[in-house]
Amino acid sequence: MASAKLHAVDKIEILTLQDNYIEMTAMDNSAVIARAVPLKAGEIRASIVAEHGFSALIKTTTGGKIHTLLFDFGFSEDGAAQNAKTLGINMSAVEAAALSHGHSDHTGGIPKLGAMIGRKGISFIVHPSAFKSPRYIKYSEELKINFPKLTHQMIENAGFSVIESDGPYYILDDTILFLGEIPRVTDFEKGFPVAHWQKDGKEMWDAIEDDTSVVMNLKDKGLVIVSGCAHAGIINTVKHAIELTGIDKIHVVMGGFHLSGPLFEGIIDRTSEEMKKLKPDYVIPMHCTGRKAIMAMEKQMPDKFILNMAGTKLTFV
Repeated sequence: MASAKLHAVDKIEILTLQDNYIEMTAMDNSAVIARAVPLKAGEIRASIVAEHGFSALIKTTTGGKIHTLLFDFGFSEDGAAQNAKTLGINMSAVEAAALSHGHSDHTGGIPKLGAMIGRKGISFIVHPSAFKSPRYIKYSEELKINFPKLTHQMIENAGFSVIESDGPYYILDDTILFLGEIPRVTDFEKGFPVAHWQKDGKEMWDAIEDDTSVVMNLKDKGLVIVSGCAHAGIINTVKHAIELTGIDKIHVVMGGFHLSGPLFEGIIDRTSEEMKKLKPDYVIPMHCTGRKAIMAMEKQMPDKFILNMAGTKLTFV
């Protein structure tokens, strides 16, 4: 199943337009990390907005040619778009978009970000199950929390052209791989037990099979893997990326690892152990990973750990 199709790139820049955390006084810039400095005429006039959501602008450079992908859209209608505006980002450079899965903390900014791109017909790659509805979190028969419905029309109204793929899909001159559906092969990553949906009026457990990630191959360094929530399990995700690409060197694993709260805290240590076995150069847990898991990974992999924030740009060369 391995493929040599994923072209190596010379540089990868990942700008987080939305994440759950912001610390404007961090002052820990490095060759890899560039924290947001939202100044105008030398004055601090705005803060970067942190929300429970994820959105990233991913740029690959090969031989001087730059490609730009928008991956996920954040929670609120305005959050990621406001951060892009505050940072002075030229969103018209976006050539394609991809969605990690159909939950609202990744879809909310579709209209505003689409408007900022300002062009029609931009490819929008998504697993077909992202459109399942109704979807909800069920804590009891009395307490069900619904996800807003995602439709093709909403995406198309924002200027995008929907491309459904439940398998791997190569984007932007084969420099970025949309993984598609991720096999569940580990014995401890069991999915989200309280996630449900209804099919033909019948309630079913929601495996969130639309959950996916995007992958790049940094020349001489290895895979750079970016997840939205990793509902399929971040270890399953990395293993699938290795299988599809035939590349077992891991440079970066970043994104939401969905280890927050009592339903997932029991697998934090196992996830960290398995991550260490994969020997990534950098581990960047964010969004829904949760405070306890982020702290555990920093403690267990201090030389590999990067704390991400909204507005942070990471550069890998």
